[in-house]
Amino acid sequence: MSKRVTFQHSRRPSMSRVSGAVVAAGLGASMVFGAGAAFASGTTGTADTAALAGAATANSVAKQATAQSKAAAQAKADKAEKADAKKKAAAKKKAAAKKKAASWETPVSHYELSATYGTGGSRWAHKHSGQDFAVPIGTKVEAAHTGRVVKAGPNGAGDGPAYGNAIVIKHANGKYSQYAHLSEIDVKVGDRVKTGDKIALSGNTGNSSGPHLHFEIRTSPNYGSALNPVSYLKTVHVKV
Repeated sequence: MSKRVTFQHSRRPSMSRVSGAVVAAGLGASMVFGAGAAFASGTTGTADTAALAGAATANSVAKQATAQSKAAAQAKADKAEKADAKKKAAAKKKAAAKKKAASWETPVSHYELSATYGTGGSRWAHKHSGQDFAVPIGTKVEAAHTGRVVKAGPNGAGDGPAYGNAIVIKHANGKYSQYAHLSEIDVKVGDRVKTGDKIALSGNTGNSSGPHLHFEIRTSPNYGSALNPVSYLKTVHVKV
């Protein structure tokens, strides 16, 4: 009795199934690759955006720093310019004060000339020893030049009642200036005065025919040493 030979067929996948699996695998790979590419692309875009934002911020900060630096430099320059202008103004003022101290001036600013030096008449025991400046009572009287007060008071400050209230100032060049018929004396003996300082108010005291300032230039502090005051002032560049 012969044996029946039985052949067992192994189950092989059909071609359609194999093709489907391959396609599916391909699609899966494509999806994975695409997702990876997309992720990589998204990451790169975010990094670029961040880099651009960082660069813009750095540029803005740099511009702001430059602007602040310029503003600080300008403020420093302005401050230096103001300080220099202030220094120059102070120097100019000091120079002007020094020049004025070295100069002479008339003892009153607004006046009319009346009795002149050397005039004779019944009003004086001797010829007129000074120059009269007709001004209202209370006019400010100024020192004609820098010096030291050596006489001040009534009775002509010792030169006689005809002068009324009077002041005598000694100057560095050896000359003396006298101011008489005053209504008010604002200095005392020993005071240092500068050209233009207020020393008194004009008046009508003593032997006076009306409100005025009697002004003399002397070679000593006392009566009897007077020079022509107008001529003297011309020598120190003061026009009367």
